[in-house]
Formats: sequence, structure tokens, C-alpha cells
Amino acid sequence: QVQLVESGGGLVQAGGSLRLSCEASGSIFSINPMAWYRQAPGKQRELVASITISGRTNYADSVKGRFTISKDNAKNTVYLQMNGLKPEDTAVYYCNVDRRVKLPWSWGQGTQVTVSS
Repeated sequence: QVQLVESGGGLVQAGGSLRLSCEASGSIFSINPMAWYRQAPGKQRELVASITISGRTNYADSVKGRFTISKDNAKNTVYLQMNGLKPEDTAVYYCNVDRRVKLPWSWGQGTQVTVSS
């Protein structure tokens, strides 16, 4: 059973930056396409950034140009660098396998990101 642990969230002012990390219990990132998701109160969980096995990235229009997904296979870690944060980015952020490619694993607890105006 894959375990995912997200960290790095916090409270930041609009325009600020945060770097999220997602560590896995095994060497899974080199053989699975990964993604970051977010879920705001009362809304469905949405995919915001993805990275393929080869490292190709893709972003939701709402974060394009501001967020950057990356991974370090040796450290079993996926990152999400978030710049130019906006209040509408406030949500709990999760990482998991890219659900467009395969069924997600059990979800971790996520990490809360709160952006004040």
C-alpha cells in the first residue's frame, strides 16, 4: 500500500510563494505519472499539475505560469513550487498518481494552503 505524505503548506499573503513536497513510502515516482490536486471547501478535488514518468509537465489553466511541478526520483519526492499565490488558490493540496492514467491510491492527509488578500 502506497503511503503519501504532503507537507509545506501554510498561510501566505497574496503574491507570496510556497513549496509543497510529497514523499512516498517507496520508489514509485519513477514508474508512475504523478499529479498535484487541490480541494477547496465545498468544491470537488481538481487536478492542478501533473508530471509524466519522463518528466513532461502539464498545468491547469488557473495555475499555468505560476506553479511548477517537479520530482526527485532518488528522494521519492514530488514538489509543487507555487508563486504569485492568489486567494483563490486556498485549498488543501494533495499528491497522487495522475487519475487520468490510473486509479488513485489512498489519499494522504494533504497540506493546507491559505492565501490572504
